[in-house]
Amino acid sequence: QVQLVESGGGLVQAGGSLRLSCTASGRTLSTLSTYNMGWFRQAPGKEREAVGAITWSGVTLYYVDSVKGRFTISRDNAKNTLYLQMNSLKPEDTAVYYCAAGARLLTKDERSYPYWGQGTQVTVSS
Repeated sequence: QVQLVESGGGLVQAGGSLRLSCTASGRTLSTLSTYNMGWFRQAPGKEREAVGAITWSGVTLYYVDSVKGRFTISRDNAKNTLYLQMNSLKPEDTAVYYCAAGARLLTKDERSYPYWGQGTQVTVSS
């Protein structure tokens, strides 16, 4: 099993920045670096959506047009950590952000990710 723990969420004013981290641990950790990982978010009253994903080698794909150019996904396999750098934050970015891991393909399909973190709240005030 792999455990994922997100951190870095909080309250920020519009236009500000936050960097989320997702650290992995667990018995199958040695293989995690070969898997794709992703960031998802769920805003109040809305379904969870895929923000973006990253391959083991660092290739990224963003699924939400509104975050392109503002959010950057990266990973440090040596530290077993996934990052989401969020700049120029907007009130509509307010959501619980989840990291996910274990997908064999670069995908936004939640069902492809067997491992999930507990989520971290990001609140952007106007």
